Amino acid sequence: MIAVSKCLCGYNCKYNGENNLRDYLKKLEDNNEVLLICPEVFGGLPIPRIPFELKNGRAINKDGVDVTDKVIDGCNKALKLIKENNITKVILKENSPTCGVNYIYDGTFTHTKIKGCGLLTKMLKDENIKVYSDEEFYEEK
Repeated sequence: MIAVSKCLCGYNCKYNGENNLRDYLKKLEDNNEVLLICPEVFGGLPIPRIPFELKNGRAINKDGVDVTDKVIDGCNKALKLIKENNITKVILKENSPTCGVNYIYDGTFTHTKIKGCGLLTKMLKDENIKVYSDEEFYEEK
C-alpha cells in the first residue's frame, strides 16, 4: 500500500475546491492500493480556502494570515496514519506548500517556483519515508 495526496485521485480538496486528478493514481485507489491523505484538510482548513505559500518556513495565506499551526497539525495526522499503516512510499502533489517534493512556490503569490519541499514532505523525509511527486512517480512507472 502507498499513501497518495487525495487531490491526485480526483477528490475536490484543493484550495480552490478542485482536484489534480491523475488517472494512473485513481486506478490504484480503485484497486484499494492507496491510503488517501490531505494534510491541509486534516488540519481543519476549509474547502475552498485562501491559498497559502511558505515564507521563511511559515505557511502564510494570501491575506497575510499565518496558518502554519493548522498545516503542521494536519501533517502530523497524515504522518501518524502513514506510520500506522507501515507505508514506505508516498506520492504527493508537486509545487504544493504542504506536499511539494522538489518545488514549491516562493511565497510571493506570483506563481514563481523555487527548489524546495513542502511541510509534509520534510516530515516524511526526516522519517526516511520515500516521497515521490506525482510527476516523478509517473515517469518511474
